[in-house]
Amino acid sequence: MTVAATSTSPPTNTGGQSGVRLARSRRNAELSLLLLAMVLVAAYGAMVEASVLDTVTPSFWIPAAALTAVFLGLHVAIRFLAPFADPALLPAVALLNGLGVGFLHRLDLARATPAERAELATFAGTGGRQLAWTLISVALAAGLLAIVRDHRSISRYAYTLGLAGIVLVMIPAVLPRSISEINGAKLWIRVGGLSIQPGEFAKLALLAFFAYYLVRKREVLSLASRRILGVDLPRGRDLGPVVVVWLISLLVLVFEKDLGTSLLYFGMFVATLYIATERVSWLLIGLVLFFGGAYLAYVLGDAIGGPFANFYLRANIWLDPFADPYNDGYQLVQGLLALGSGGMFGAGPGAGQPLKLPEVQNDFIFAGLGEEIGLFGLSALLVVYLLIVERGLRAALAVHDSFGKLLAGGLAFTLGLQVFVIVGGISGLIPLTGQTTPFLSAGGSSLMANWLLIAILLRVSDAARRPVTSGGPPSPRSTGGPPEQLHGAPTEVIRP
Repeated sequence: MTVAATSTSPPTNTGGQSGVRLARSRRNAELSLLLLAMVLVAAYGAMVEASVLDTVTPSFWIPAAALTAVFLGLHVAIRFLAPFADPALLPAVALLNGLGVGFLHRLDLARATPAERAELATFAGTGGRQLAWTLISVALAAGLLAIVRDHRSISRYAYTLGLAGIVLVMIPAVLPRSISEINGAKLWIRVGGLSIQPGEFAKLALLAFFAYYLVRKREVLSLASRRILGVDLPRGRDLGPVVVVWLISLLVLVFEKDLGTSLLYFGMFVATLYIATERVSWLLIGLVLFFGGAYLAYVLGDAIGGPFANFYLRANIWLDPFADPYNDGYQLVQGLLALGSGGMFGAGPGAGQPLKLPEVQNDFIFAGLGEEIGLFGLSALLVVYLLIVERGLRAALAVHDSFGKLLAGGLAFTLGLQVFVIVGGISGLIPLTGQTTPFLSAGGSSLMANWLLIAILLRVSDAARRPVTSGGPPSPRSTGGPPEQLHGAPTEVIRP
């Protein structure tokens, strides 16, 4: 018998390289957008100094130059490690990170006395620390790109990552309040002057496990038992995983006293489940379970207090923040007043009064920025976040393997949900949470975890956009990952 290989589509010849489909890496476009973002960061720093100091010092450009050097280093790493990655991700994140460093430096200027402001060191204070955390975070992102050359290899360690994620979530809950609680939420590990929020890393580990598990179980979870009002409901026996994650989320809500983290974990699981099965019924079940659990926690907080008391207090503040504007409701009231004072265009960079906001460098940085850049400026920031989420979802749609689709889609949704949780809390849409605003708020844990998230999205988008080689060796497969898609692969015709 003879074997003849034929392809479903003829090889494409591009510039003498037979069998390679033309694909542009777009790294030069990424470089141009990155430099434009850094120009905006430098301009913001100059406007802050002009407002706070009544002059622009000769060193106003130094923070922007330091950030440019850091991000250019990652850009070069991407050229070698992920040359076909999405060109818009790095510039968008760099813009947010740079503006966050600039606003934190603006807070340092506001805290200093008028005599000290002109002499304030560029790398001192909260802004200087955030710049150092940015360097560490970007180095970690580059290191992840160097280590993980194929995103499917992450699935080999899915169960290990799932266990690690659960342990990271539970550590603050079992630690004494003196080293784990800040502003009523037990989310931290404080050792000396160093604070770590392990939940920020837990979301990445848990999401990798969710993606692996749902790839294996999606056919079972897609089965329907009955159709009610046009919605196909799943079988009762398949509700187990959702109920388990729901219970874990309630435990987080009760013992760590944080609605935002509970909503984040449960929301990313339900969203990943929907991406895997395309069943609207899972979204409806998830919403019913979450709001039912939140209402149960509120009722128990009113009846017995105890571990539910913090959530009950936060819910009451949300329902009527002006009932006690100088005590319990002070933080939310000040945030709403700052947003209202900013109006449409804001007071201008450096012209607001952000120090009147409690935790303005962390939870309420979005409100502090809103006072100075107004509704239009905040809308522009939200559009940048939306762009990052959209690019992540685009990578999820374009990548061929199921694990990559769920991983990238879940990561993009998680980032968007985190922004919704913090902005919703500040604006009074939902109760206040302890979540940080990604890439803007001060803190190393959030910044490192979110840069690792972006590195994974870059890796998946590189795989999605990488050109296909016909007749070459097969692409590497992960033994622990899902089966590769076969559409577009060459076929073999066997003749006797």
